[in-house]
Amino acid sequence: MSSTHHAKTDSEVTSLAPSSPNRPVYYVQSPSRDSHDGEKTTNSFHSTPILSPMGSPGRQSRDSSSTRYSGSLKPSTHKSSTNGSRSSSSRHHQHRHRKGEKQQWNEFDAIEEEGLLDDDGYRKGLPRRCYFLAFVVGFFVLFTFFSLILWGASRNQKPVVTMRSISFNEFGIQAGMDSSGVATEMVSMNSTVKMRFRNTGTFFGVHVTSTPLVLSFSQLTVATGSVKKFYQRRKSQRTVAVTLIGSKIPLYGGGADLISKEGKPVAAVSLVLDFKVRARAYVLGRVVKPKFYNTVQCSVVMDPKKMNVPISLQKSCTYL
Repeated sequence: MSSTHHAKTDSEVTSLAPSSPNRPVYYVQSPSRDSHDGEKTTNSFHSTPILSPMGSPGRQSRDSSSTRYSGSLKPSTHKSSTNGSRSSSSRHHQHRHRKGEKQQWNEFDAIEEEGLLDDDGYRKGLPRRCYFLAFVVGFFVLFTFFSLILWGASRNQKPVVTMRSISFNEFGIQAGMDSSGVATEMVSMNSTVKMRFRNTGTFFGVHVTSTPLVLSFSQLTVATGSVKKFYQRRKSQRTVAVTLIGSKIPLYGGGADLISKEGKPVAAVSLVLDFKVRARAYVLGRVVKPKFYNTVQCSVVMDPKKMNVPISLQKSCTYL
């Protein structure tokens, strides 16, 4: 019965094949039983083609049912295998694409990590913008240190002031009145003081000036003078002459001890001369500019017999 059924199916397939060449093939699956062992086995499905493509009917009739079944499954198997290969290729392509993306991301992460590591290492070190600041700070530190060295070296090279002599060109005493009309003795004098200024600096010159030179009698100023500003080169010296002048200076009660004759003093008159010499050096431009002060105080004796004669002051002066 099974063989008859298969033969009929072959004839139907042969008769239907030429009439519908372009129609798809449909398969009807029917269960088959094994009649030899009489036992119920697993359902196996036979595919019966309703419409089949054009082919040789004789060959299809000679094929067994199993052969037709296997042959009928070949296209689907081929199709499934083709689809499988295509899907496998697609999956392989997707896998490679994902793998490439993952590799790119891994490389990007590695580069980013390296950049972060480099940034971290760069941050741990000294930033580039700090190099200039460090250079400036170092320069100022070294410059300050060098300036302090120069300043300390220059402080030990203080200029030296030495008083030479004083000469009185005029000394007169006369009666008179001050600006308020009070009668008193008044003195007028003219004298010249000479001193030597020596710059001991080995690498700098100095600018020299002084406070007014004051010649006083009984703590009353009778004559004043000042040193004109000058510049003294390194390791050099000069003699400076200063004129002290006093005109009609009221003595009030201090002139009682003065004995004069025809407006001239009869006895010697004790006077005091004091002033301060100021010197400034520009060692390193205007950055290192040490200052030097020399305070001079001299005891002077005016002798009427020695008018216009230089009186030595070398042993009558103190220097501070």
